[in-house]
Amino acid sequence: MQEIEPYYNWEKHYVASRDKRSPFYKRTYNLNYYENDIYGYYVHPLWDYIGTETLYVKILFADYNKHFAIIEMFGEWNDSIHNDIMFFKRQVIDPLLTEGINQFILLGENVLDFHGDNDSDDYYAEWFEEVEDGWITGMNFRDHVRQEWSRYRLDYYINFGGTLEFDAWRTLQPEQFYELVKKLIIRRLA
Repeated sequence: MQEIEPYYNWEKHYVASRDKRSPFYKRTYNLNYYENDIYGYYVHPLWDYIGTETLYVKILFADYNKHFAIIEMFGEWNDSIHNDIMFFKRQVIDPLLTEGINQFILLGENVLDFHGDNDSDDYYAEWFEEVEDGWITGMNFRDHVRQEWSRYRLDYYINFGGTLEFDAWRTLQPEQFYELVKKLIIRRLA
């Protein structure tokens, strides 16, 4: 697991630890020291710890003028034991909402599993209401994760599946990727 790194080819455009408006501003990374783990397996030090034992994130890009953020996720999304959505919402999403971000692209290729909980629904509903005229999309999550999301009716809050499974996102620049996703979402919501 320590070999799975967050995507870093957009760092010439954006680095969350250098962004004064980012929840990870001034965070430092020691590439020689692995301290965070998931179930005893160390994770790469570039993943950002958000307070939960099982879920890590990396803000790959944020544009405050266009009001969007692209966030890559890693680990096990576990709402039933660790209430990961609470940590994700309070530590990452709330600060971004405060800065005017209302369009969220979540990349989930490295989310290995999802464990839902009916009591966590409030955080998803709150987030959905707070984006107002924006949207939340989950892209490239594994089939069994999307199935669990549907089982817990998270498709009411998060757009995912179908045309939103776009494996070639790394071939695009962040703004191009956002514009593509935005067109797909607008079609879906129309």
